[in-house]
Amino acid sequence: MPVEHTLSIIKPDAVARNLIGDIYKRFDQAGLRIVAARMMRMSTEDARRFYAVHSERFFFERLVNFMSSGPIMVQVLEGEDAIGRNRQIMGATNPMKAEPGTIRRDFAIDLPEEELHQNMVHGSDSAEAAAQEIAFFFKPDEVFGSRG
Repeated sequence: MPVEHTLSIIKPDAVARNLIGDIYKRFDQAGLRIVAARMMRMSTEDARRFYAVHSERFFFERLVNFMSSGPIMVQVLEGEDAIGRNRQIMGATNPMKAEPGTIRRDFAIDLPEEELHQNMVHGSDSAEAAAQEIAFFFKPDEVFGSRG
């Protein structure tokens, strides 16, 4: 299976709870290497651009406000089937419906339905999305690993 890159974001709720190290350990255990990383705070404008695909959804404004509310940790993960592996270790979007052993389930706090975007992590859902999302945060020469 070919080596892939995927984007991962540790969201403000997980950063505030100091879960970065625990989440990085999950990446490592799944055979994923971190080949680029940056802690930052997204502006409201950047959050709107990044999540534009959801602009017509009822949760868009809450998502934008949440993602710009505090620091995030953004990283590029590399490995065989990196996109699928990352999505598997993240778990279902709704932490209460995620499988035990996933990031979203193991570190979950009970949230009302309208706040489910506060689910600790984001991961690209396809190779096309991964390429776009990685380019949103990183220049090509900032991504290291087997491809650079």
